Formats: sequence, structure tokens, C-alpha cells
Amino acid sequence: MSGIDRKEFLRNSALSAAGLMMGKKVLNQPHAPAETSSSSFDIMEEVNKYSMIDSHAHVYFREQSPDIQIAFADRLGIEKLVISRPISRGLKGTPEDFKRCNDLVLDCVKQYPDRFIGQMTLNPRYKEESLEEIKRCMDQGMVGLKVYSHVNITDPAFYPIIEKFIDLDMIILMHHGIGRARIEPAPSEKDSVSVATDFAEISKRYPEAMFQLAHLGGGIDWEAACKAVKDCPNVYVDVSGSNNDANIIDFALEYVGEDRMFFGCDNSFYQGVGHVLAADLSERQREKIFFENYNDILRKSGNHVD
Repeated sequence: MSGIDRKEFLRNSALSAAGLMMGKKVLNQPHAPAETSSSSFDIMEEVNKYSMIDSHAHVYFREQSPDIQIAFADRLGIEKLVISRPISRGLKGTPEDFKRCNDLVLDCVKQYPDRFIGQMTLNPRYKEESLEEIKRCMDQGMVGLKVYSHVNITDPAFYPIIEKFIDLDMIILMHHGIGRARIEPAPSEKDSVSVATDFAEISKRYPEAMFQLAHLGGGIDWEAACKAVKDCPNVYVDVSGSNNDANIIDFALEYVGEDRMFFGCDNSFYQGVGHVLAADLSERQREKIFFENYNDILRKSGNHVD
């Protein structure tokens, strides 16, 4: 890049993008200075063209948590958020731990029943308690499973849980280990964390199951991940995460395809929406990624959005 300092260029580009997404209309700040632009392009008009289901969202053990998630969703026109509270890596993951997490999600869904879709969490090491918890959560309207990294997805302890979700026609959203590369995971990751090759392996053992590989934009080796699950038709990828790599969705489109990609934010809401808008996609592809692909998954269990 002749004549331009690369670091300064990237910094200015990031600030420009942030400024665009943090404008007065998005933040609803009436006293913000008027936006000036030589372009007639209205980013919020573009955002509001699409129906959206956020396939990867979380709530927290803070009183204001559900209100914050809904406020972001309202600003960006996200109709539904699939929420979970997975067990923190620092906890053992006892039945008491995962029941507490699921109770939080159930409470949040009760506060916003028209906006939140609840996902349960479990620890497959506790087989009987997990199967009992599935029934309890199903009876209260939960849809699908979100698991962190206490048990690798290829571990035989997971088999009864996967088989149960096959019977339910529901998807399993699984954390993918983060790090600079697939061979150099972040120090915070457990040894049992799942990576894309694990998704590929388990998808072949259970071709009837549905797996969601989490957060291509969440600090994982997304190129290796997309390549690993290229020929796994029952593995879907969500594009959530706070990383702003420019080519994530375009690369996933080439290797995974438009029918196996979900819009998601993982609570990085501006990045989640921005990823899809910035990618080289047709209108039809955006409609599928933002809404239709995940709604088709919900349809299998009769929980789709009308």
C-alpha cells in the first residue's frame, strides 16, 4: 500500500465503520450532532429491509441483561433472539449449575415471550440429570441446545444427548475453540473444547443430527473451520462474533454454501448485522442468512416464526 501507513489506514477504516454504525438513528440519541455525508445511502433503511433471527445470543446473571439485549435488537430490527446461558468454563458443570442457567433463560423468555426463543444447556457427563433437564425445559417451551466446552462433541458421553435431539428434530449449538489457529488455542480454552474437525467427525456418526458451529467471527480459524465442514450437510455455521475480518461470509459462502449459514451476533450486535450487509451477497442470499435458514431449522420441530 504505497504512500499510506497500513496501521493508520486500518485504524481509520475501523473508526469510519464504527461511526457509521453508531450514528444517531441507531443509538436514538436526540441531541447527537447531525450526520453529514456526501452519499445518499441510508444504512438503517438497508438494515430494516430484512427480517432477522439472531441464532446465537446470550443473557447474563444481571438484572438489566434481557432489557439490554432487546434494546440492541430493537435498534437493528432483529425480531427474534435465540438465547442461552451456557455454563461458565470455570464451573464444574453440575446439574445445579446447568439448572440455574436454564432457569435464567426461562425467566428472560417470560419477560419477552414474543422476542426470545430459549435454548437449554447441559453437561453430558451427567446423563440421567441431563435427560431429565431436557424434558423439564421442553415442557416449558425451550428449543435446542447450547453447550460450551465441558465435554468434547465427539465424546461418547454426548451420544445419548445427540440421539435425544435427533428425536426432537432440534439443533445443537456448540462452542468452537478460539485462538490464533486451530493448532494454537487460546489459553482460556479447556482441553475438551471442540473444533471443526470434531464437528465433521460427529456429523458423520450422526448424519440425522443438526449441529451449529458457533461464531465464525468469534476468534476462531474460520478458514480451516469452513474447509473442515465443507462436506458435512448437517453442520451449519453461524457468522456471529466481534472480529471484523472482511472476508468471513464470502469465504463461508464458497465452502459451506448459502443454505447452511445463520445470522448471529453472540451479543456483538453491530458486527453481526454489519458482517451480512458488507458481504458480497445477493438480496436473496441475505434473506436466507438473516432469517429463512434458521427458521427452516425451527420448522422441523414446529417452532418456526410465522
